[in-house]
Order: sequence, then C-alpha cells, then structure tokens
Amino acid sequence: MSCFSFLKVIMIIFNFLIFLCGAALLGVGIWVSVDGPSFLKIFGPVSASAMQFVNVGYFLIAAGCALLVLGFLGCYGAQKESKCLLLTFFSILLIIFIAEIAAAVVALVYTTMAENLLGTLVVPVIKKDYGKQSDITQIWNSTMDGLNCCGFNNYTDFEGSPFYQTDHLFPTPCCGNYTTPCTAEQASKASVRGCFDQLLKDIRTNAEVVGGVAAGFGAFELAAMVVAMYLYCKLDKA
Repeated sequence: MSCFSFLKVIMIIFNFLIFLCGAALLGVGIWVSVDGPSFLKIFGPVSASAMQFVNVGYFLIAAGCALLVLGFLGCYGAQKESKCLLLTFFSILLIIFIAEIAAAVVALVYTTMAENLLGTLVVPVIKKDYGKQSDITQIWNSTMDGLNCCGFNNYTDFEGSPFYQTDHLFPTPCCGNYTTPCTAEQASKASVRGCFDQLLKDIRTNAEVVGGVAAGFGAFELAAMVVAMYLYCKLDKA
C-alpha cells in the first residue's frame, strides 16, 4: 500500500469517528435542551460544573454540528478524492485552530476582562430566574454543590432574585456549612468563593491535565491538517 493510500484510509477512518462523535454530541445536546433536569439527575454536578456559564444544550448542539460537518468533509473528501472538500476541511480546521490559540491567549492575558464580561451576562440571569426557572435553578444548585462555591461572584448575586425575595434567604451553599436557613449575616461570615474564581482555581490546580488535553487536541488538529494538505497536493499532481 502506498503512502497516499495509507493516509487516505487513515483520513477516512478518523473522520468517520469524528462524524459519529458529532452525531452523539448532537443527540445529547438535543436531549439536554428538551429535558435538562433529567440530564442533570443522571450526570449530577459534573454536567453542570463543566460548563456552568453557558447553555449546555446549545453548546453541545453547536459542537455536534461542527463535528458532523468536519467529519463529513474529511471522510467524504478523502473517499472521493475531492480537492474542493479537502481544502474546505483544511480551511475550517485551520480557522478553529487559530481561534483556539486566540482564545487561550485572551484567557491568559485578559482573565479579568473575561470575568467582567461573563459577570454582566450571568449575574442578571441569576437575579431574574434563580428560584423561578427550574432548569436554571437546578444547574446553579448542582454547580454550587459540585464546586463548593456561591453565585458567580459571591452570595450578593442572589439579592433581588425570585428565591431571595420569598424569605430574604440565600442558597445553602453560600453559608459554607450548609446551614438552613442561610441568612445574609451567615453568608457574609462564611465568605464562600464565587463559582468563577473557584473554577479558575480548579483549572490552575489541574493545569497539567488541562494543558495536556489542549496539547493533544492541537496535535490532532495539526496532524489532520497536514494529512489533508498532503492528499490535496498529491491530487493536484495527479
């Protein structure tokens, strides 16, 4: 088997697996969007703490669609030896790779800016829907239980929320020792860390694992781009 044929087969197999992963993510994303509480009951705090600042369902749907498109372009493009599809696959993967690098740089350099931006988006949702919307309430409860944190910044994020307006109390995780009821005085004395700060702390604690996973994805993307461009150039000479 020639090098071209071998890489073509590898390209087809790996992109078919990516296509299947995309289909699975899309299915899970639709499930979460339709029946989020059941998803949280099955997977518990992990599902919420992994992505507590975005809509998990929509994120999974978007990621699933992206993987479906990439998998199809890479698999079908290699199978049919289509220069157009291979070049499109390479271009999309290159854009994603550059975006990931840019996001990593922004996350490292502009952490405070990112916190302020997320705060302006997340805190109003807490004040508006926590205690009224069951899915948002359950996601935040699971997040706070899983990360041992309180709100986005601290317990004051819940002031004015439907939950707070009922009895002027805060969620029990805000008191640290899970005292019931959790009053403003107890919450201020507990000084429980906000979920954003706690998430950053956990990421820094597991920096080697996070960096290894990121490096693995980056290496895979680079390898896929190299193979796609190799096949494209070989077809160009054929």
